[in-house]
Amino acid sequence: MPGPIGIFDSGYGGLTVFREIEALLPEYDYVYFGDNARAPYGGRSFETIYKFTLECVEHLFGMGCRLVILACNTASAKALRNIQQLDLPRYGLNYRVLGVIRPTTELVGRLTRSGCVGILATPGTVKSESYVIEINHFYPEVAVYQQACPMWVPLIENNEHLGLGADYFVEKDIRALLNQADCIDTVVLGCTHYPLLLDKIRRYLPASIQLVQQGRLVAERLADYLHRHPEMDAQCSKGGQCLFYTTETPDAFDEKASLFYGQPIQSQHFEW
Repeated sequence: MPGPIGIFDSGYGGLTVFREIEALLPEYDYVYFGDNARAPYGGRSFETIYKFTLECVEHLFGMGCRLVILACNTASAKALRNIQQLDLPRYGLNYRVLGVIRPTTELVGRLTRSGCVGILATPGTVKSESYVIEINHFYPEVAVYQQACPMWVPLIENNEHLGLGADYFVEKDIRALLNQADCIDTVVLGCTHYPLLLDKIRRYLPASIQLVQQGRLVAERLADYLHRHPEMDAQCSKGGQCLFYTTETPDAFDEKASLFYGQPIQSQHFEW
């Protein structure tokens, strides 16, 4: 029986990806699952991130989702490969788990003219070198420069991202990235939180540099994936319905989540 598409994130940023997916593919049913009570994942070990992500994916499978999107760079970087290679074979061919890093890296090499790409991301994503590895896989001739932005997510999640204090850190980290190489002409926002800082990022990033956001790219690649894999599309129900679940208190989740989703949310609580 067809089921909804599952969208997973360890925090709130995945909602910026989900809103683009829902806007492009409104006919599908969705279940959004946020493991907010155990967030952030970024500072945890590889083994813990893999364990937590797998638990959430299996919960979504249990809710009838045959296709799950890891709308989280940390989970995509540190858990996706293991889940695809070690765990999915137990479920069979009718289950798929996809991430957000590959759809971005598949395109970025075609956008850069100079062959120099910059990545703005969390320390955990930078340390994993997932973007470097994936971009070099598709475009070995492209040079990749990374800059960790440790303060950006805390500023956003504490609702301080619109204040002047955020300008200091955004300008500082962008300058640090661009100082690594004069040739950078394309910059990827490698964290799903970062669209909430978009106005400030554009203020300090030269207009000549292309800015790549994940949400729309992931949505477009998902649409292409479903078109190329009609057998998986048939596993996805189409009723235009959406449910939200969180491991956090729903009231606390709903207040923050609405900032990322762009409209009010009413979630349900899930307890392990």
